[in-house]
Parts: sequence; C-alpha cells; structure tokens
Amino acid sequence: MRITVLFFATLKDRAKTDRLELELSDEATVDELKAALAEQLPDLSPALPTALVSINHEFAFPTETVPAGAEVALFPPVSGGSNLHSQISEAATILRVTDAELDLNELVTSITVPETGAVCLFTGMVRGKTTRSGDGYEPHDTEYLEYEAYVPMAEEKMQQVADEIRMRWPVVVGIAIVQRVGTLHPGTPTVLIACSAGHRDTGVFEAARYGIDRLKGIVPVWKKEVGSGGESWVEGQYMPDETDRTHSPRDSHPTN
Repeated sequence: MRITVLFFATLKDRAKTDRLELELSDEATVDELKAALAEQLPDLSPALPTALVSINHEFAFPTETVPAGAEVALFPPVSGGSNLHSQISEAATILRVTDAELDLNELVTSITVPETGAVCLFTGMVRGKTTRSGDGYEPHDTEYLEYEAYVPMAEEKMQQVADEIRMRWPVVVGIAIVQRVGTLHPGTPTVLIACSAGHRDTGVFEAARYGIDRLKGIVPVWKKEVGSGGESWVEGQYMPDETDRTHSPRDSHPTN
C-alpha cells in the first residue's frame, strides 16, 4: 500500500524533505513504518525512537495498523500569512493558527458577553535574552524564533483543549486559543490562551493555566531558535498516550 508521510521540525531537517510517498506492506504497524523510514532515510534513524506519529491528525502508537491511503505525520514532542483557521461558536470559542499579529483587545472582546465579569489571559512572548540555565539550556540571546505548525492537527487539538476546559470548568463562557507561526522577534506575542466567566473566582485562572499547559503538550507546534550561537529546534518532553486522543485514527480522514 502507498501512504503519504509528512515531516516537521527536526525530523524535516533530518529527512531533508517535508513529504515522502512510502510503500508499505498491507496491515503494516507504526513500528514497521518507522523501520521502513530508517532504512530509506538513514539520517532520520537516530530521531525515530522518540518521534511522535499521527495518523489522519490523531496520535498513533507502535502496534497500531497504518490504514491504506492515510496521511501520516512524524514530529518531535511539541515545543512549547493569512488567518488559517478561525471559529466562533455560540459558546464564544476562538481557535486560530495565524501568521498575523495578535490583537489582544480584539480577542478579549470576542469572548466577552454581557454576563462576563472576568477574563484571564495568558500570552507567551519571544524572549530576547534567556538568563536561566538547566535542562540542557545555557544563558543566551535570541535574534528571532521560527514557529511551525502541523495546521490541520493543531486545529483539532486546539478544539480538544477547549472541550477539556469546558468539561472541567463548566462556568467558563468564552475561550480563545491562538498560536502565531512564522518569524517572530523578541517582544512579540507568540501564543494566547484566554478564558472568560461571570466572576474571577469561578476557575478562569486555573482554566487558562490548564489551557497553555495542555497546548504545550498535545498541539503540534514547534519553534526554531536563532541567535548569535547558531540555530536549533526547541523540543518538549511530553510524550502523548492513549488518553490524549479525541478519536481513533481509523475513524478520522485526511482533509487534504
């Protein structure tokens, strides 16, 4: 059978391509897919043990079968133009992956209704200087960041994060989750999580904190850091499991 494999961030660099058509045996598993890639792309092999796999925009695991015609993506743990996606529902949910400048006032207004008395907003920023060390990092300067997203899957996972927030904090009225992509310089907002409710003591602080932490774990976005010392992809540590799915890969279908 023939499948399309997409590569992102460090795996794209190692594969020296962002897309590959691959022949696999029928009923091949994710592990067998990785073995085939290691044979065809030797430079990719060292990164495959920790590479995450998605099938038709949902996380997939080693013993699962790869369906014929599937869109498969490989990427490292996520790091935490035009408007690529925007959704506004009756429940005031804004989900967006964009290379446009973030308008924080517009986003707060979009999740504000007459009953709103509190909005908690978290915005990540590009640091020009990192002063702390540890976890493999040393103090350094940053000239700019290059953000990349696997957009179709990112959109679905943003919706999952919003749904999880509503399940845990039913009093949250509005939710905005917006991620910038492209070249971003120090002082630029990179990501926004905002939650609105009737009062400040109804969980909006906790909901916004949950949202950014969850986004950094399961929404496929990566950043390349460029500075005087060179450039490198920043990868996370979180490894998704079965509980991070919204549905079975066999039940989903590629959109492109």
